[in-house]
Amino acid sequence: MKITLVGSRHFGVTTLNMLRDHGIAIARVVVHDGEDRLAAAARAAGIDVVVQADPKLVTASEIAPDTDLIVTAHSHARVSKEALATARLGGIGYHPSLLPRHRGIAAVEWTINEGDPIAGGTIYHLADRMDAGAIAAQDWVFVKKGETARELWERALAPLGLRLLAQVIDHAKTHKTLPSEPQDEEFATKAPSMPGSKH
Repeated sequence: MKITLVGSRHFGVTTLNMLRDHGIAIARVVVHDGEDRLAAAARAAGIDVVVQADPKLVTASEIAPDTDLIVTAHSHARVSKEALATARLGGIGYHPSLLPRHRGIAAVEWTINEGDPIAGGTIYHLADRMDAGAIAAQDWVFVKKGETARELWERALAPLGLRLLAQVIDHAKTHKTLPSEPQDEEFATKAPSMPGSKH
């Protein structure tokens, strides 16, 4: 099982470490910024690093040859249809909401803003439309009263993302397919960037 990991920052690094702990071969790490801590962690582990030519788009040539699965971890770039087609199983990402609710860049902030009592995380298939691909795995957590978006992410949603990613990748390794459940568009809501959000 060969993976190309596209991502950045702390969640990118913890995903890299989780994959390595699971004995998953990481063929390449793709970053939007060569100085990012994920790039540094990958180089330190002897993994090939490619910096995107366009920070908003991942192209087919940036995916490692013979990739089975593309995994995104804190990436705000769109993985092109051509790039997805180079990987045997396509691509998956983690979105910190119960998709189709809170599609967009500020899902955790909107969860807090809307006063949702329950939050969650979704592993979804990367598709042309942002956060709209089929669901591979999903789970929920309670939101504590008075919790900030950052506290909710660090306490519950980041660990949940790692657990769900591991679960889906293990499934892909065993069955050579990804679980897939279409999203119900009737319940889709948008979570656009908020003033002062850290993205």
